[in-house]
Amino acid sequence: MIRPAVVDDLDAVLSFWSTAAENGNRPPDSRAALAALHLRDPDALLVAVDGDEIVGTVIAGWDGWRCHLYRLAVAPGRRRQGIGRLLIDAAEERFRVFGGTRADAMVLDDNTSAHGVWSAGGYRRQGEWSRWVKPLPG
Repeated sequence: MIRPAVVDDLDAVLSFWSTAAENGNRPPDSRAALAALHLRDPDALLVAVDGDEIVGTVIAGWDGWRCHLYRLAVAPGRRRQGIGRLLIDAAEERFRVFGGTRADAMVLDDNTSAHGVWSAGGYRRQGEWSRWVKPLPG
């Protein structure tokens, strides 16, 4: 089942990401950051659950203009079962409700195992763009 995360899920999501998500060269996620996301947009963090167990996540961010996908993660033992596809479908449905017309996904270049699910979902790497980042002082 795919559903929006609730406050009681946030610690479990952080724990899930520590084993299921590709972290790359990024700062670690924090409870405070996840709580801020949930407070701002309680339906943005989608979780796939099997009973009480979180088996997948995606953040379906809508800023009022663009649709952004982040933190697609599936439990290692549950990959290649369609969970990633279901999460992407649920995120896209959320965007359609808002009137979104295009979604972009943050996918690490070196995470080649994720490239297949995004390609299967119709997403293509946009070669003419680069992501520029700047860490903000805390």
